[in-house]
Amino acid sequence: MMKKTLTPRTTLAPGIAKVLKRLHYPLEVMLLCVRWYVAYSLSLRNLEEMLAERDIGVDHSTVHRWVIKLVPLFEQTFRKHKRPVGKSWRVDETYIKVKGSWKYLYRAVDKTGKTIDFLFRAKRDKAAARRFFEKAIGQNGSPETVTIDKSGSNLAALNAVNAEREMPIKVRQTKYLNNIVEQDHRAIKRRTRPMLGLKDFNCARVILSGIELMHMIKKGQLQCTGNTPLSAAQQFYSLVS
Repeated sequence: MMKKTLTPRTTLAPGIAKVLKRLHYPLEVMLLCVRWYVAYSLSLRNLEEMLAERDIGVDHSTVHRWVIKLVPLFEQTFRKHKRPVGKSWRVDETYIKVKGSWKYLYRAVDKTGKTIDFLFRAKRDKAAARRFFEKAIGQNGSPETVTIDKSGSNLAALNAVNAEREMPIKVRQTKYLNNIVEQDHRAIKRRTRPMLGLKDFNCARVILSGIELMHMIKKGQLQCTGNTPLSAAQQFYSLVS
């Protein structure tokens, strides 16, 4: 039943094939577990129990290892085929708890709600905000307008970015215009809630990128070839080939 949900393929991307050689489980099982984990409000132990009901013996720590190994490769492929985003950005950060301390997920969406970029940082300051803006611009091109809330660090970071540009980015500090990104945070927070506290910053960064990746796929941000529409699951599996 699992295999029917996967997109047929004859070859694997070289990076994925190299990693899979060391994981020693059927590809369909690994892909299913990784997708379920980043797509739905499930804990690793939930997945272990669900697989056991299907007579598949996989420890929850093994599923975690699959996520950490495979998600960065999926994200790399996704970014090569991500649809262009708009030039009017809404930027905000949300809080994610790691090992009992709050860390910061910087996020941006365009005015239609499409995800532009994200970056997980340990601190909420000018340096973190500037790193996010530089990454987002490098990946998606320059915006015409960036809307932020009253955050002083975000404003300082944008001013620093603009100081090095011939054509400055227009900056707006209007909280109500940022409702769209604040609402979009909810999908990410809803997924992290059952994780019962992330224990490691680098692992959290990878897991969050997987959640963001699946969120973008559900928004229709992956450019697909062919005339037949693919489900979100099929689009996720297509990143392997």
